[in-house]
Amino acid sequence: MKIFKALYLSNLVFYILIGIVMLFIMAFVVPVLMGVAQLLFFIFIFLLLIDGLILFIPTKNIFARRDTPDRLSNGDENPISIYLENHYRFDIILQIIDEIPFQFQKRDLLFETGLNSFESQIIQYQLRPTKRGEYNFGAVNVYVKSPVRLLKRRFQFSQDKMVAVYPSFLQMREYELMAISNRLTEIGVKKIRKIGNSQEFEQIRQYVQGDDIRKINWQATARNNELMVNAFQEEKSQAIYCLIDKGRVMKMPFEGLSLLDYAINASLVLSNIALYKQDKAGLMTFSDKVGQTVQAEKRPGQLTKILEILYKQRTRYQETDYEALYVNTKKLIRQRSLLVLFTNFETVSSMRRQLPYFRKLAKDHLLIIVFFENTELRALLNKPSVTTEEVYLKTIAEKYFYEKQQIVKELGQFGIQALLTPPQKLTVNTVNKYLEIKARGML
Repeated sequence: MKIFKALYLSNLVFYILIGIVMLFIMAFVVPVLMGVAQLLFFIFIFLLLIDGLILFIPTKNIFARRDTPDRLSNGDENPISIYLENHYRFDIILQIIDEIPFQFQKRDLLFETGLNSFESQIIQYQLRPTKRGEYNFGAVNVYVKSPVRLLKRRFQFSQDKMVAVYPSFLQMREYELMAISNRLTEIGVKKIRKIGNSQEFEQIRQYVQGDDIRKINWQATARNNELMVNAFQEEKSQAIYCLIDKGRVMKMPFEGLSLLDYAINASLVLSNIALYKQDKAGLMTFSDKVGQTVQAEKRPGQLTKILEILYKQRTRYQETDYEALYVNTKKLIRQRSLLVLFTNFETVSSMRRQLPYFRKLAKDHLLIIVFFENTELRALLNKPSVTTEEVYLKTIAEKYFYEKQQIVKELGQFGIQALLTPPQKLTVNTVNKYLEIKARGML
């Protein structure tokens, strides 16, 4: 619904006025120009009146509507569209300014287009949020110019709307579709050879790209005149828990997203893949105290429950209490489970302080500690050093870089799985690790 309308002078008006004023000034030197200047001035005023009349007289003139998803996906490009209708009897020129939420820090979202009489058009663009929460969209401002182009009429369409930004459900759907069609390798998930004989025969089905050719059933292939393979049933109903550190170490930003948001997005994808594999997905958040916990289940609605919990998580800026994590895990998780712990360490000493609790967790469960590679350090190491200061900085960067490698080695000595990954590859590397665990029957 239109709530405001106004009239503005276009830039062309100012240029014409400057030209007429200059003509009047020249007329004092060349008097014959006075009549020409006056004639042009009256023509200009007449065109202004005509332009104003044709812009304001129609009762039904222009319509605009912004279409947004019911919720936005954090860290992804989300499609936004503006629908336009021209009800004027002539072609118009439009300028559209969309008042998007302040979180995007964009002040130049301007679109210019033309629209023929009684036609419609859709303008599409994308927004990439980097924080979860509530985002408020303002009005859609449409400036209309007639073929005369002297005046602009503004229409303001009230589109005040609050849209929630959730963890990356677009990424979750992408992985889900790839998993269903057996095409996870296309987005970086490795094809892992299954080890052992713990799998039970399930069915004979048609061969699809990516299947192990050693499982081809040649007798069924001959009968059906197409490749058929033996399908085996993996072990199911294994409990998978994502443990998410919300302490101050997870506030560090990379490419607009915090480490906490990367961990939340990866947890959502991993939970969805686990449920697709008929495992039970659960969740626990913690920092200076244990936050919300979702018991591992595989019933309908479990993923929605996890999504709603992840949406509300915030960094607490406190030192993480791993003792409280161990105590609550001991109390709440009775079944041997796969624990995927998302946290971060910068030094070996910081990891060693928490090592006793990790060892206790690893006695009862299969523990994977996921922490982050500092990609800025890697970029600094790959950059040639010229000055003394650059050599010094590179030396310090090497120290911190190799400390991360040392953390992986020391955790491995105590039988604790460790995954060191760049933030942007966290999801695919975590899914790879989970599928590896499943394939090797380690749980």
